[in-house]
Amino acid sequence: MDERKLISFDYAVKYLLRGKGGYGLLSGFLSELMRRQVVVEDDLDPETLKIDPNEKINRVDLKAKMDNGELAVFEIQFIQESDFFGKVLYGVSKALTGQIGSGKRYFMRKVYSINIVYGNRVKAKREYLFYGKFSGFKGVHFEDESVIPFAQAPFKGSEELVEIHPEYYLILPDMFDETLRGRFDEWIYILKNNEVLDEFTAAGIEEARVKLNLLNLSPDKLAEYEHYLEARRSADSATDAARDEGIEIGKAEIVLNMHEAGFSIADIVKATKFSETEVKNILNP
Repeated sequence: MDERKLISFDYAVKYLLRGKGGYGLLSGFLSELMRRQVVVEDDLDPETLKIDPNEKINRVDLKAKMDNGELAVFEIQFIQESDFFGKVLYGVSKALTGQIGSGKRYFMRKVYSINIVYGNRVKAKREYLFYGKFSGFKGVHFEDESVIPFAQAPFKGSEELVEIHPEYYLILPDMFDETLRGRFDEWIYILKNNEVLDEFTAAGIEEARVKLNLLNLSPDKLAEYEHYLEARRSADSATDAARDEGIEIGKAEIVLNMHEAGFSIADIVKATKFSETEVKNILNP
């Protein structure tokens, strides 16, 4: 079973797959995720092309056509911070409001929010792929009232109603146990390992073998990519250090508050499960 090293997908999505040359790969990725044909047609945010290796959130908005002819916006973002649910809402809000020009009516394309989150911020037990959708407005007082869908006509004069409330996908590559349960799992394997196996056949994988091949980068692009990875590692280390420091500060506050409330050291140890040495070091720094 051979493996081929790839450029990280977050870097590729933001900096290498813009324009028609990358649409086949992205179409395959989205088609396998949604289990229906998705054809990427355009990139909606070319202003974000500016490279900022210190940025800890990478996002791209794409216009795509679904197999039923629907035009939709796909927002793909990679997040590493603990407040990522706020970033999810922020990204979706930008994808929605960006569709409305000054003085225009609110005819919206549906937004599909694809969020790739490293680590396990949500404390999932085993799952690595989550899906969320608002089901509609339910009556408060009368149980037999029909649910009102979050839908409207896609354009002026249309009698058809299309659901426009965003749908959300949450992908946790680090939770993936590398058991292939479906074709999209081949993509999750790539997200986790930056590697593609020769036997992978999911849509878009063949393009990934070529376009994301680390060996295809020029020396200048390779140096730029390595700088990006180093900056990302430094940012991750800083985040981990801050989190560890926060944990220690929280432990100290607990011990000090209990001590001021009259608890003995033995009682504090029993209640907090901290060691006696830890408690004494906090009380007598």
